[in-house]
Amino acid sequence: MQILEQRFLRGPNVHADSPCLLSVVDLQDLYGKSTKYLPGFNHALLELLPSLHGERLPAGQPGGFAQRLREGTYLGRVIEHVMLELQTLAGAPAAFGRTRPVNGHPGQFRIVCAYSCEKLAEPAFDLALDLVTALAHGEGFELAPRLEELREIAARYAIGTSTGAVITAAQERGIPVQRITDDANLFLLGWGVRQKRLQATTTGDTSFIAVKIASDKQLTKSLLKEAGVPVPEGDVVTTVESAQRVARRLNGPVTLKPLDGNQGKGVTVDCTTPDDVARAFEFARQYGRRIIVERHVKGRDYRVLVAGGRVAAASRRRPAHVVGDGVKTIRELVEIENADPARGAGHATILTRIALDDHAADMLSRQGFEFDSVLPVGVVAELRGNANLSTGGTAEDVTDLLPDSTRLLCVRAAAKIGLDVAGIDIVCEDIGQPLAAQRGAVIEVNAAPGIRMHQYPSAGEARDAGEAIVDGLMGASDGRIPVIALTGTNGKTTTTLLVAHAARMAGRVTGVTTTEGVFIDGKQVVKGDCTGYWSARTVLHAPEVEIAVLETARGGILKRGLAYDRCDVAVVLNIAADHLGLDGVDTVEDLAQVKAVVAQSASKAVVLNAEDALCVQMARRVKPGAEVLFFSMDAENPVLLKHLEDGGRGAYLQDGALVIADGHIQQAVIKVESMPVAFGGLARFNIANALAAAAALMAADFSQLQIAAGLSTFVSNGRTNPLRTNMFDVRGVTVIVDYAHNPAAYAAMADMARGMLPGQLVGIVTAPGDRRDSDLREVGKVCGARFDELVVYESQSRGRAVGDAVDLILSGAEEAVGLTDTLHRELEVGNAIRLGLSLCEPGDVLVFACGSSLQVFVDAIRATDPESADLIAAQTT
Repeated sequence: MQILEQRFLRGPNVHADSPCLLSVVDLQDLYGKSTKYLPGFNHALLELLPSLHGERLPAGQPGGFAQRLREGTYLGRVIEHVMLELQTLAGAPAAFGRTRPVNGHPGQFRIVCAYSCEKLAEPAFDLALDLVTALAHGEGFELAPRLEELREIAARYAIGTSTGAVITAAQERGIPVQRITDDANLFLLGWGVRQKRLQATTTGDTSFIAVKIASDKQLTKSLLKEAGVPVPEGDVVTTVESAQRVARRLNGPVTLKPLDGNQGKGVTVDCTTPDDVARAFEFARQYGRRIIVERHVKGRDYRVLVAGGRVAAASRRRPAHVVGDGVKTIRELVEIENADPARGAGHATILTRIALDDHAADMLSRQGFEFDSVLPVGVVAELRGNANLSTGGTAEDVTDLLPDSTRLLCVRAAAKIGLDVAGIDIVCEDIGQPLAAQRGAVIEVNAAPGIRMHQYPSAGEARDAGEAIVDGLMGASDGRIPVIALTGTNGKTTTTLLVAHAARMAGRVTGVTTTEGVFIDGKQVVKGDCTGYWSARTVLHAPEVEIAVLETARGGILKRGLAYDRCDVAVVLNIAADHLGLDGVDTVEDLAQVKAVVAQSASKAVVLNAEDALCVQMARRVKPGAEVLFFSMDAENPVLLKHLEDGGRGAYLQDGALVIADGHIQQAVIKVESMPVAFGGLARFNIANALAAAAALMAADFSQLQIAAGLSTFVSNGRTNPLRTNMFDVRGVTVIVDYAHNPAAYAAMADMARGMLPGQLVGIVTAPGDRRDSDLREVGKVCGARFDELVVYESQSRGRAVGDAVDLILSGAEEAVGLTDTLHRELEVGNAIRLGLSLCEPGDVLVFACGSSLQVFVDAIRATDPESADLIAAQTT
C-alpha cells in the first residue's frame, strides 16, 4: 500500500467540524481483499490490538468492529480504525473516521481520521498502514517499540495540566483557542482586538517586571512588608558562614531556599543547628547562587490562588509522605504511592511522583528513619521539607475557610507585586483564623502558579481555577470579533470588498482576505491568492482588527478546512460549474457540499441566493438559531416572496433600487445608478453582489445609512479591485479586463459588455488546463455564442500538452457558431491581446479575461501603443 497524498484539515471541513488528517491511499495488490478471506488476519490484528474488540461502529453495537472484521470489510476501513485506536493507546484519543473510494481510481481511498495531537497524527497513520500491510501479507509485526514512540510523541506535545484547565475553561465559554507553538504550550485566546495570549497560567497581561520581582524572593518580601503583609524576617547570603550567622541572629529554627528558585526546589525547613544550616545551604546552592535564610514559620503550608483581583481558590498542601502499615518499608510504600496513575513525571499528571533522593534521605534521618525502615502502623514519614505538588505533595481544598482579612491580604499581595495571576504561599497553624492572631506569614508570591492542586485536590471540593483565570483575563468577552465569510463560484472578491469597504466607512478596522491578498485597515500586508486557511488566520490573529471579512474559496476549504470554528455571517453567492474533477469534487452538487461548509459554520446568519437552487437547499442545513436571509435580482422570486411572507429578511432589486426587507418593512437603500460598481446598471452580476453585501451587512447589524454609504462609494477599478471589471479606454475601444474563467462568469461578462456600446464585441479568453474536457468545451460554447470575434490563448496548461486546452475551447466555440474566420487561435497571451485589439474599431468593446494580472495587458500593448500602456499603468498603481 502507498500513501499518494496527505494533508491536515485543521478546521471545519467537508468531512467533520473537528481537525482531521486526510490521506489518499492506494491499496495496490490488496485492493478488493476482504478481511474475511485473509488467512489469520483478523486474529493477528485483534491479538496486537485487543482494544479493537470493544470498538463500536457508528450504529453503536458493542464489539461492532470485531464483528465487521469477521463478516468481512476492506482494508481502507481497517486502516482508519487502527489509526484511531493507535492514537488512543498513545494517550491522545480520537474517535471520528471516514473512508471513501476515489471516483475513477480503483484501489484508491480517501481515509479521514480525526486527531487531537497534530504531531501524532502522521506517525500514527504510518504505523497503521505498516501494521495492516504486514498482517495482510501474513507477516509478523512488532508493535510495542513503535507504539512506545507514539506515546513519547504524545507526551512531548501534551498540554500541561494547568494550561489544559485554562484552555478547557476558555473553550467552554466559546472563546476561540489556537495553539501558537507546540513546544512552549503557548496559546492565543480570542481574535483581533479581543485576543489574549496564554502560557500555562502566565497571561499576556502578566507584567514582565512583576515576574522578575516575584522571582526575587527578598525583593518580594520587602515589598510585601511595605504593604503591611506579614513576612518572615531574614536575609540573603552567599556563603555557609553568612547563613549560619543569620540563623544565629534569628535565634530560632530557620528555612533556607534559593533566592530565585521555584517549584520548591532547594528548600529546607526547620533547620535548628549549624550543621542543619550547612546541609541546607549546600542543597539550596544546587538551584541558585544566592540563598535566603529566614525565620521558620511554624504551621501548615497553604497556597492561595489570586486571579483577576480576587481569591479563586485555596489549598492546604501536605509534603510528600507515606503512612506505615507495620509491614512494608518506606521504599516499598513510596513505590506503591508512585504506582498511582494520578502520579507522573513533571506537570502532565494530577500529582507528581515522589523521589527517593538525598533530600528525602536527610528528611527521614531527622525523623529517625531510612529508606528501608518499616514504619509502625499509622506512623507518618515525611519525605520533603516543602509541600509543593511538583515534589510529590498532595493538597486539600480549604477555600471556604479563608477569613475575609486573609482574602484581602492575598489580593493586596498580588497587587503589590503586580501580578494578575499569583500563587500566595502562606504558613500558619490554622488558615481559618486571621494571620495576625497566630504569627502566620506570607512566605512567597509565585508567578505562573500551578493550579493542579485546585482543579484536582486530594480532598475537599474541586475549584475551577482555570475558569477564574479566564474570567480575570477575558472579563465578559468571548474573545470574538465579528466575522463575515463569503463563498460561491463567481463574485466572491467583489462582494468581499464591498462588505469590507462599508465596514471601513463605518469606522471599523477591517481585516480582509481576497484572491489579491490580505488587507488590514485598507493596507495590503500579503500579496497573492489569500482565500485559504493561513490567510484567514493572519487576519484573525492581527491584534488591531475589529471585524474580519473573509473570502473563502473551495481550494482553501478542501486543502486545510476553515481557519475559524464559526463565523457570524456566512454568504453563499452562487454555485456554478468550476474546478470540477479535482479533489473529489466531480459535480456541481459536490461543489455545493464544499461551499456549504461555510454556510454551516455561521452562528448568527446565512445569506443565500434565492435564484440558485443549490444555495436554497443550504437553508435546511444551517445551525439552529442562525437566521437565513435571501437575496434576489427578481423581486417576484417565489423563494424570496415566501421567505418574506413568513417574516424573514432579505434584499432584492425593484424599480432600479436595492431594497432590504426586514420582516414586513421594505426600504429602498440605494438606487442602482448611485453605485459605481453597477456601471450604470449594465453589470448585473455586480448588482447581485451588492444585494448579497447589503444582506450580509444588515445581518451584521450595520444600519441602512452605513450600507448605503458603503455601496455608493466603492469603486471597482485596477487599484481597488484588480481584474474585476476593470475598464479602460484604448484609443476609442472600451477594454474590460476581468478574471472570468468559467462559463457562468464569461456569460455574465459578455452580457454586460454587449449592452455598453453599439459596436462589435471582441473576446480574448482562456481557461486553466486542469478543467475537464467538457468544461473547456462549455467555455468555448458560451464565448462563441456571445462574442463577435473570439481569440483563445493559453494560460496554465496544468498537466496538458501546450495548446490542448485552447483547442478544446475552440472546438466548443465551433460547435456554437460553426467553422468561421471569427475564431482565432493565438497561444501566447501578449500576441493574443495585440491580435484582439487589431480586430477592434473605435466604439467596439474588448473583453480580456482570465489574465494573471493587469500588468500582462499593459506589457502586451506597450510594444505597439506605449502611450495607452502608460495611461492604464497610471490608473492601476
